[in-house]
Amino acid sequence: MTGSALRAAVRRGFLPFIGIYDAFSAAVAGRQADHLFLSGFGFAASQYALPDVGFVAWAEMVAFAERVRAILPGHAILVDIDDGYGDPDIVAHVIGRMEAAGATGVVLEDQRRPRRCGHLDGREVLPLEEYLPKLESALEQRRDLFVIARTDASGEDEIARRLDAFAAAGADAVLADGLRDAGLIKSLRERTGIPVAFNQIAGGKSPPWTARELEESGVSIGIYSTPCLFAAQGAIDATVRELLGPEGRLSTSPGAIGLADCTAILDANLSRADRR
Repeated sequence: MTGSALRAAVRRGFLPFIGIYDAFSAAVAGRQADHLFLSGFGFAASQYALPDVGFVAWAEMVAFAERVRAILPGHAILVDIDDGYGDPDIVAHVIGRMEAAGATGVVLEDQRRPRRCGHLDGREVLPLEEYLPKLESALEQRRDLFVIARTDASGEDEIARRLDAFAAAGADAVLADGLRDAGLIKSLRERTGIPVAFNQIAGGKSPPWTARELEESGVSIGIYSTPCLFAAQGAIDATVRELLGPEGRLSTSPGAIGLADCTAILDANLSRADRR
């Protein structure tokens, strides 16, 4: 999906983006979901088993996007690019590389390093006059990329001030992370007049609202950052516990994944590449 196609799609209704953490999770999720979010949290966890505090480099996320695009040529791919990895010149370079990699859109945040997950305490934001040049650089560089400007600010007045500035700069959508009040989401949508994205994470600061509740609050893009990562953690833990248990056998329960199930996904990716 192109940035232009995503702009048209958000005008038609709520879009859920499912967070994935590597190419295989993208292949599995992509059988059901047409919109995927390449999560920085998930990537840091899966590749380094480290928290999402700035260990991931821009080139790694570009390569991640390239791998996902190669196996899912028609999907919408939204990429977490943290704070843009540096100054406005670096941001411009990253935007160009992401677009060349086939990304549909990116999320650019206003956090100050060392950064943290948006649903954890201890976050600090850049002064608006330092973030806006990054956002403006991204918007000037992109040809068609969908750009979501995200703030990690706290306080309703400061959030509103920043989202107003993001909208005025020309962002395609805005996101305020960690909100607890659905009424505030609705007021921000009415205030900015552009699509609002919302990030949901299990155990995070925001209540576990349903897709219908998000849409009724004015959300156009629902980003589910980590469901695949957390599901994998639970499944791995349960599988290893069973293997190390008294019987020590592979699961034979109905629905258990086996060689044929996994190979079918991998083979489908090869045939998809052959068809292009």
